[in-house]
Amino acid sequence: MASTREWFETVEEARRRARRHLPRSVYMSLVAGTEKGLTLRDNVAAFSELRFAPPHIAGLPSARQQATSVLGQEISLPVIASPTGVQAVHPDGELAVARATAGAGTAMGLSAFASRPVEEVAAANPKLFFQVYWSGSKDAIMQRIERARNAGAKALIVTLDWSFSNGRDWGSPAIPEKMDLRAIMRFAPEGLARPGYVRQWLQAGGLPDLTVPNMAAPGQPAPTFFGVYGEWMQTTPPSWADLAWLREQWGGPFMVKGVMRPDDARRCLDLGASAVSVSNHGGNNLDGTPASIRALPAVADAVGSQIEVLLDGGIRRGSDVVKALALGARAVMIGRAYLWGLAAGGSAGVQNVFDVLRGGIDSTLLALGRPSVGDLSPDDVIIPPDFTRGLAK
Repeated sequence: MASTREWFETVEEARRRARRHLPRSVYMSLVAGTEKGLTLRDNVAAFSELRFAPPHIAGLPSARQQATSVLGQEISLPVIASPTGVQAVHPDGELAVARATAGAGTAMGLSAFASRPVEEVAAANPKLFFQVYWSGSKDAIMQRIERARNAGAKALIVTLDWSFSNGRDWGSPAIPEKMDLRAIMRFAPEGLARPGYVRQWLQAGGLPDLTVPNMAAPGQPAPTFFGVYGEWMQTTPPSWADLAWLREQWGGPFMVKGVMRPDDARRCLDLGASAVSVSNHGGNNLDGTPASIRALPAVADAVGSQIEVLLDGGIRRGSDVVKALALGARAVMIGRAYLWGLAAGGSAGVQNVFDVLRGGIDSTLLALGRPSVGDLSPDDVIIPPDFTRGLAK
């Protein structure tokens, strides 16, 4: 077993190590959330309201199976990496995540706002799902998805669970448009406080450039994150007809991320989506909306087995994954958890997070007497009467 100086046994320990390693602005960009942070906190706290049925004591399965499939890809455990943008927590960024998820036998989502080109990431993990935002013209969107298709992306994720924040009560992190001399001088005190982070980047060839190569027009240099962010903010949100058009253009496995309502889930089914992700973008949407796990049962009931249902938000341990599966999810997506692992230990830290979750899933299945993740049901959890907070059926 690896030394505990390198290996960590919980996602919470990965978070603590990430906080000690990262400059404050970088760490706070991972915390994110909007306004008061009600939804941000509820995403995690809601799991604690769910309890398990009393465990069995004998006749337990000698082996437990976690393998499943998502969007046509076989995965070794019901956890995939959610797409997250501009991974400036480590020089290898999304490439490190691709190597780790491949090592864990699972898939990853790659954001159009990623810091690494889709071609590099797909080569490191062929089980790649490319994520797009509805940003810019249809021609520009088509160019991005065709590039992803040519790189080998196996599915397309369209992310809709984001509203532009009006601010955070604890302060939004200061992120420069580019790391020029002025920005370096401004952030020098943070860098001096975290010399290990700065040294890591300098050894890799330089500080993060905060560009997003997968949003570049053909033959053009990679734009800055804030440049494309501005374009996104100014783009009219898509209609249901626009989403149907996008699904048709892609033609393969297609996920709509950000579904929190049963009626929206049914509309996604009608337009031909392969999967929906129950998500509020990690609390980066309308603050005060319920945790994604609270919305999961109604969404799963609405579409049944006709479409794959995933849960994104608040996963911190293997038992959380089991609770989500028992309430109708096929698998879960994690974001902050693996970013903390990336900060704590690069690719090995990301794989450590997946190992932690795998072990937690296994021990929970054992206690519940379930030989497979496919055998889980609502009978395995105790749901408080007000857990779903009156969410529509």
